[in-house]
Amino acid sequence: MLRNPELRRALLVGGLLTLLASAAAMSLSGWQAACVALALGTVLLVLYGVELCCRYRAMARLAADIDAVLHGSGDIHLADYGEGEVSLLRSEVRKMTLRLREQSAQLEKEKLQLADAMADISHQMRTPLTAVNLLLTSLAGHVDEESRGDVRALRRQVARMDWLVESLLKLAKLDAGTARFCPETIPLSALLARAAEPFAIGMELRGQQLQVEASGNVRCDPAWTAEALGNILKNCSEHMQEGTITVRAEENAVASVVVIRDTGGGIAPQDLPHLFERYYKGENAPEQSIGIGLALSRSIAAAQNGTLTAANVPGGAEFTMKLYKGIV
Repeated sequence: MLRNPELRRALLVGGLLTLLASAAAMSLSGWQAACVALALGTVLLVLYGVELCCRYRAMARLAADIDAVLHGSGDIHLADYGEGEVSLLRSEVRKMTLRLREQSAQLEKEKLQLADAMADISHQMRTPLTAVNLLLTSLAGHVDEESRGDVRALRRQVARMDWLVESLLKLAKLDAGTARFCPETIPLSALLARAAEPFAIGMELRGQQLQVEASGNVRCDPAWTAEALGNILKNCSEHMQEGTITVRAEENAVASVVVIRDTGGGIAPQDLPHLFERYYKGENAPEQSIGIGLALSRSIAAAQNGTLTAANVPGGAEFTMKLYKGIV
């Protein structure tokens, strides 16, 4: 308690007043009056110190209750506190706590409503998209060779729309906390093969090479994590012409780390701070880019208590995903 500056000042002032009163009493009435004044001053200081200690214990208890409430493991019971100097503070803290809880509950409700709305929209859009795909398949057999190129272009646009709807739905689920993760331990090589498989043909057509070096295992949800890594590979492939994408993955004592590096010339400095923001399109982004893939990848990593960062390296860009052990 002596570390408390208020208590130190009170003891100092009280002690000086007590000594002055004792000196004055001794000069006027002798040693007996001085002893009485000294005793009374000491008693007053002790009583003040006790009262101050009780007050600060109450404040510490109130602070502990607030901390428990903020972490969702307690509540403030004002019946445990008596009237006093901090009663007004307690009342205001209770009002603030109730208001924060109301806002938190409303926010959670809105997140769930958003996730439900996105699920409904996704379901409603899937039906016409499926119908369009079927019509395009049927149409491809009844058109000439020149028109078949147009049909293929339409198919690509439909596939892009389908991917966009699915990505928005996944983001809504992650935001609302309703995404279900089923963690398991798998080899990093198997995870990377699953992530790269959908892009193998596209990379080959662009004259790009994929080099993978992986060792060790990772504890994660394979489907979600492959989605996150696939979005990074897709981003690297779209931002370079011919070149090489190098993937290094290893397991250490703390985390499983995946490093993806391309030879596309790097990320513009003004884009780097905003790279993982939703709907942000960089300076050299392809025309068809929406700005969702990397934001989704970071959200997936964060949901598994991992991290995803980006940086420029000589000759290209580098993405690092870390999934920490003992978390998922």
